[in-house]
Formats: sequence, C-alpha cells, structure tokens
Amino acid sequence: MRYALSALLAAALIASGAAARDAKPPKTNLKGEAALAKVLEGRVPGKPVSCISVTDSQQSRIFDGTAIVYQSTGRTLYVNRPTAGADALDNDDILVTQIWGSQLCNLDQVRTVDRLSRFPRGFVSLGEFVPYTKPKKS
Repeated sequence: MRYALSALLAAALIASGAAARDAKPPKTNLKGEAALAKVLEGRVPGKPVSCISVTDSQQSRIFDGTAIVYQSTGRTLYVNRPTAGADALDNDDILVTQIWGSQLCNLDQVRTVDRLSRFPRGFVSLGEFVPYTKPKKS
C-alpha cells in the first residue's frame, strides 16, 4: 500500500511538472499593444501604485486583450494590466466597476458587459496601476 501511494505521488509530481513545462505564455494582442504604445508615446512610466482615486479619474479606455487606461484630472494616465482576464478585454465592452470607497485598487474585479447586447461578457482582476506622465518641458 505504501509503495502504491508513493508511486501515485511520484506520477502526480511528474505530470504537474510536464503541465507546467507545456504551459504556453499568455498570448500577446499586437493590435492592443500597438494602440496602447501610441497613446503612451512621449510619456514616462512612474512607480506602480496599488490604488487610484476614483474622484480624480475622468474616464477609462480598454485596449483589446491588453490593458485598461484610466485618465486622471491631471496629466497622468494610469495603465492597468489585469492579472486575470486581460485576454478577453474588448474595446467594445463597457466596464462595470463596484467601488468600496473612494479608490479603485489592484485587488478589485471589474465586470465587462457587451455594449450592444448588454449581456455580461466576463470579468478582469486588476493589477497594479502604472502612472505615465509627460516630462516637464525645460
């Protein structure tokens, strides 16, 4: 019995190693990445933050399969690359965010709804917010 259990555990470890080795990296959405790069052109990334103020956010924009950009009232754009669900982001979706205070944070989940049919499409788990600002001119 002991040998059978040991053999079973060894087989499970080998299988999990093979699955991890065969796992494919997330697919990059070239169209979304190109559109995001164009918006961020001339901007410099800052230190990532966990939360942003909801009252300072004027609008958000989805970049297909890539990220969500939140525009603040100042000169800053906050780029959020979700930790889960980013590949399903579609710029035709509506973001439905439930806020628990005055900040949107990296642990929050955002639901997506199809703009035309109004049917739920999924959700994303937010990551850290990277601020991008234009350098001050000398």
